[in-house]
Amino acid sequence: MLELKNINFKRDNKIILNNINLTLDDNKFYCITGPNGSGKSTLAKIIMGLTTPDSGTILYNGKDITNLSIDERAKLGIGFAFQSPVTFKGLTVYDLLKIATGKAVGKKEACDILSKVGLCAKEYIDRELNNSLSGGELKRIEIASVIARNPNISIFDEPEAGIDLWSFKYLTEIFKEIGLKKKGTTIVISHQERILSIADAIILLEAGQIKEAGTKDTMLESILSRDCPKGGSHE
Repeated sequence: MLELKNINFKRDNKIILNNINLTLDDNKFYCITGPNGSGKSTLAKIIMGLTTPDSGTILYNGKDITNLSIDERAKLGIGFAFQSPVTFKGLTVYDLLKIATGKAVGKKEACDILSKVGLCAKEYIDRELNNSLSGGELKRIEIASVIARNPNISIFDEPEAGIDLWSFKYLTEIFKEIGLKKKGTTIVISHQERILSIADAIILLEAGQIKEAGTKDTMLESILSRDCPKGGSHE
């Protein structure tokens, strides 16, 4: 179980998150949505330790992890996929998957992992993680690395951002599979109805606060029928 208590964060004297209180249960699929500038990505980064809150507490299975580093959280089983995947000169896709699993991985196993995100292993296993790969390819490879780690908590920050329709089709199928497994806690930051419809629960952020939260059935119709307020430029 992940608990966020009274989380506050400011940037350039602008309130980004305002007294966030949230409990995320094990083996559930959560979507966090809301207008641009509502604080979604900041919240995801605070859970991973990429950003430190100004105040508040983060508990993981009752343990205070507020001041733990990214590496320490990763060792506890928290994984993160960036909105814009990072490229690494000289690092191959195979290298990344070996690092992600933290163990010796044969090429057959690595190929099996890549196939889950719709990539032909023969074409990608020895490719470098550089700008020769498209945004959609990099996104799917990063998601594959998170799947390979099999973390207790998986966080995906706007996984649909910058990818083509073909990649998005694979993306939704991946999340459907994750949702059906009910293994570990999955947190997806997304605006997409197809992804929201897979979730067990949806959390709506507006202006740095939790506006509404509830099951997919109670939240989805309300969100889709309302006019989302305009957000700021910061997240």
